[in-house]
Amino acid sequence: MMQQKRNIQIIEWEDLDKRKFYSLGVFMTMTTRAAVYPFTLIRTRLQVQKGKSLYNGTFDAFCKILKAEGARGLYRGFMVNSFTLISGQAYITTYELVRKYVSCYTSDNTVKSLVAGGAASLVAQSITVPIDVVSQQLMVQGQGCQLTRFKLKPKNGMTTSKHKVTFGQTRDIVVLIFHMDGFRGFYRGYVASLLTYIPNSAVWWPFYHFYGEQLSKLAPADCPHLLLQAVAGPMAAATASTLTNPMDVVRARVQVEGRSSVIETFKQLLAEEGAWGLTKGLSARIISSLPTSVMIVIGYETLKRLSLRPELVDSRHW
Repeated sequence: MMQQKRNIQIIEWEDLDKRKFYSLGVFMTMTTRAAVYPFTLIRTRLQVQKGKSLYNGTFDAFCKILKAEGARGLYRGFMVNSFTLISGQAYITTYELVRKYVSCYTSDNTVKSLVAGGAASLVAQSITVPIDVVSQQLMVQGQGCQLTRFKLKPKNGMTTSKHKVTFGQTRDIVVLIFHMDGFRGFYRGYVASLLTYIPNSAVWWPFYHFYGEQLSKLAPADCPHLLLQAVAGPMAAATASTLTNPMDVVRARVQVEGRSSVIETFKQLLAEEGAWGLTKGLSARIISSLPTSVMIVIGYETLKRLSLRPELVDSRHW
């Protein structure tokens, strides 16, 4: 029985000390989001701009934002976005519980990951969308203020210019959204978000396990399992990001520009910018997803290891 337990590589939900799991999970999630947030902001601005009206690409956007708005400009809306920690914990919990439930009907790891990943995204996006709507409006203020229909007025006599930008206030954005769109405004783009992130999550997990299995066949026998996971994660992220980026562009435009139709937004994007417009922000998305995947894979696997119930610490393969 002990030998059988040592061969187990996946730590399941019932093996975890939930108190440790959630407390360490919040710290891991916050650290990851802070590290990649600038590229999330850049991706959003690239996706909603018309053609190349403001930025020519990821690096150009990074330099221009840093020059015009300083380092703070790269973290515009971060405090609001940090509330997605709640959805992050909801995602993890849903993923693990659904995975456990599906395992009662099938032992296929790909099926369990696909169903659990999709269900986890559904729950997480229901919490995340209102936060995203507000934080994205804050992201495109300042130099990119022409990208949004919500224009925050300067305060304390400040005038907006190339060098003096008005930093949007969360309360002002919330009031404007509610005044113009009502409560429904906070869920603008909800369908587009589901069409983006459910497939993204459902695709990421199967590809993650697929790449991990292929790498394990090629790697030396003494290669650490965690190292293979750290490589498989970014490969899965790049694949999932590429496949779902077109809908992510549509999602960003629906939420920022206040559009109501996913189909009409998609058609207009194709008419104005062609198929190339569907790739906007892809490089920034991949750049942000690669370190995120490494940190999530290593952090999540380490988190689960640290959260194991004491009596199981010596009985799980690492």
